[in-house]
Amino acid sequence: MSYLDTTVDVYKNAALIPDVGLCCTTTPVWQLPGLHIPSRMLEMNYGCGSTVHPRDLVRNPKVLYVGVGGGMELLQFAYFSRSKASVIGVDVVEEMLKSCQENLIEAQKQNDWFSKDFVDLKYGSALKLPLEDESVDVAAQNCLFNIFKIEDLKKALSEMYRVLKPHGRLILSDPICESPMPANLREDASLRALCLSGAMPLQDYLKVITDIGFGTVEVRAKRPYRILNPGTYDTENLLILESVEVCAIKDPMPEDGACIFTGRTAIYYGTNEIFDDGKGHSMTQNQPLAVCDKTAEALIKLERPDLYVSESSWFYDGGGCC
Repeated sequence: MSYLDTTVDVYKNAALIPDVGLCCTTTPVWQLPGLHIPSRMLEMNYGCGSTVHPRDLVRNPKVLYVGVGGGMELLQFAYFSRSKASVIGVDVVEEMLKSCQENLIEAQKQNDWFSKDFVDLKYGSALKLPLEDESVDVAAQNCLFNIFKIEDLKKALSEMYRVLKPHGRLILSDPICESPMPANLREDASLRALCLSGAMPLQDYLKVITDIGFGTVEVRAKRPYRILNPGTYDTENLLILESVEVCAIKDPMPEDGACIFTGRTAIYYGTNEIFDDGKGHSMTQNQPLAVCDKTAEALIKLERPDLYVSESSWFYDGGGCC
């Protein structure tokens, strides 16, 4: 049995019998006016972060969500669109699609603003999405892509890139691990399906995304996730997993490589009102400016005594130099 077959079996069972905390941490649920999430939908929240960000959901976007789970994020996306088939949910597990549909019917009963017709559920694989090229504005996945081995991960990201419109946004939430994952854990199909052993270092994760062609990448959050400790798992070293939330934007690739925002800030505190680095970055005196990693490093190389550049905070919330 392949690791993908194992994954399907795990989530088939999780669809039939909700398994709270199956593979992922519970995260705070959006508290939005008039939004009521059915209890079974909450129990089937198999994600490690959130992919729903209001600033991505302006102007009634068409949204794709891959790996539907219990439908909670589908419902949250629909909250911002409220129109027929504005949210598309794709899953390769038929039982999960059926359970998700049942949950959406219950959500319709509990939310007078919501219609189950707002969500269009489709059977299909992340490796071959059943959508046309450049057909969605926002695409998202939560704690799914880390399951894939590298070649399948590239396929899944390429498929997301294909169906996104120009300047469309891919929202990702996945576990990462800065320590090398032992081969025996990495090849364990069950642990991979449980979102534990497919985690890779963040920089490797970001490189796969930018290699696909995404010209702008935002690291929006990074937090502790799980511990794989000797004794419980077959590892000699303590492995610390974190969950990361990333937005990859289908912008043209700059000649000098992607603009990656990891929460770095520059502050000019010299005597002039304005500082211009001559490369398109203008800074007002003592006003913080979010900068991508490329710009941060370029500013540091100037060796100015009146210029402060922070390290990565791994939190980015828009604005900035690019």
